Amino acid sequence: MTVPTWQKSSYCAQGNSCIHVAVLTPGTVDLTESGDPTGAILHATPTAWHALLRTLKEAHPHD
Repeated sequence: MTVPTWQKSSYCAQGNSCIHVAVLTPGTVDLTESGDPTGAILHATPTAWHALLRTLKEAHPHD
């Protein structure tokens, strides 16, 4: 079994308040929180992931 490579945003501080992203299964985007990366994992389609990112960027255009 391959160990997932979780990535976090460069905007993330060193604390436990970040979301990590990985591709565990082709065709999905997987999300988990840095405070418990082996806990709950949310699976999303790439379309849903892009919609979330677009919505966040539109809501906070200067961040």
